[in-house]
Amino acid sequence: MREAIGQVLSFAVVVAISPIPIVGVVLMLGTPRARSNGPAFLAGWILGLAVVGVVVLLVAKGAGADDDGGTSSGVGWVKVALGVVLIALAVRRWRRRPHGDEPPELPSWMRAVDGFTAPRAAAMGVALSAVNPKNLLMTVGASVAIVQSGASTASRFVALAVFVAIGTAGVAVPLAMYVAVGERAARALEEMNTWLAANSSAVVAVLLLVIGAKLLGDGISIV
Repeated sequence: MREAIGQVLSFAVVVAISPIPIVGVVLMLGTPRARSNGPAFLAGWILGLAVVGVVVLLVAKGAGADDDGGTSSGVGWVKVALGVVLIALAVRRWRRRPHGDEPPELPSWMRAVDGFTAPRAAAMGVALSAVNPKNLLMTVGASVAIVQSGASTASRFVALAVFVAIGTAGVAVPLAMYVAVGERAARALEEMNTWLAANSSAVVAVLLLVIGAKLLGDGISIV
């Protein structure tokens, strides 16, 4: 189990510091429906990560990804592909990072958060965790790594739960602050948003590069 958990930590950290979801949930907490939309977004986020993770665990297990036989080369090619895609994403993220006082690019849906209902907030949480390409790749990579660790079925799901918990920290912390101190958290949340907008793209780019290089190396060693 410890090996499986160790395999997912770096993937989970990249998911946790995803700037767009964190900025999105902070914006939701500044709306009149904060107490319903914030938890709904969090629930959708957790559901998205968990569903993708479970599906990949089951598919990888069914394909024999934890065996030492011929299917191991297939897993190797999957890792090679993931590594190449993550490195490409890292380069793209680095190039698109804000420079100097340049404002960051934010998606258009953030301008509509005032009109969000709880179901829409939950759907956005699912989309950003399970459909967003970066987080989808992180979840797939973590799940494949869990299966390849050779852990028991129960240990695999524990490791996936750890991945989901750590990957949820980024969007859970602002909500916890809001629940704990209410509107008094507004200043701290605004400062968090400012820092994320200015620095998170570069941090995520470096992490993607490191994880992508590791997956690429692991895959090459298998194939």
